[in-house]
Amino acid sequence: MIDMKGIIKRFYVGEPNELQILNGIDLQVKEGEFVAIVGESGSGKSTLMNIIGVLDRPTEGSYNLDGVDVEKLKDRDLSDIRNQKIGFVFQTFNLIPRTNALRNVELPMLYAGVPMGQRNRRAKELLEMVGMQERMDHQPSELSGGQKQRIAIARAMANDPAILLADEPTGALDSKTGRLVMDIFHDLHQKQGKTIVLITHSKELAAETQRIVTILDGRIIKDEKGVEEWHS
Repeated sequence: MIDMKGIIKRFYVGEPNELQILNGIDLQVKEGEFVAIVGESGSGKSTLMNIIGVLDRPTEGSYNLDGVDVEKLKDRDLSDIRNQKIGFVFQTFNLIPRTNALRNVELPMLYAGVPMGQRNRRAKELLEMVGMQERMDHQPSELSGGQKQRIAIARAMANDPAILLADEPTGALDSKTGRLVMDIFHDLHQKQGKTIVLITHSKELAAETQRIVTILDGRIIKDEKGVEEWHS
């Protein structure tokens, strides 16, 4: 699903203050894997996440995503890949204010040209899946952090993506709500076979996944098995 070889990322290329953040990353993730990428602040994990999610391009190296050579794609094609193949879940939820939960979940399908009736049905099913069907008419300002994150997960699943990319998805939540959110990810992995990449600084959360990739100073320093025998 993800095949990265020799990924290098530099900023301010050619300038005196040039910074190299990623120093030759090789990373393969198979279809149906639940992988955690762990690292302290400044380790390069956010930069790596942006490249995995085709939000940014590497300076050097090759990246194949679900059989597609990302390097050769134009910006418009990358935008289509983000919409169709990747479901994003961020720490900050990124919901659209003054727009109810149902419309927020429908949005990626609107961009993908899915007809209105189909969008509506799918959004309702997804909200039910994350236990938010009673809140579909509520706007983000009327919801708790955990409720917003569950809606963000439903939205990430809208176009049935090949990969779910979760960046510190429990970072803004209390431990009980964070547990609920992690249980949803385990369900998506175990019951729907979703490929999930979890970016986190929490070793406890990482330990719940099948595989833990540790990054330090822009390099992978460890790639080990987790447990992922979670039953919610």
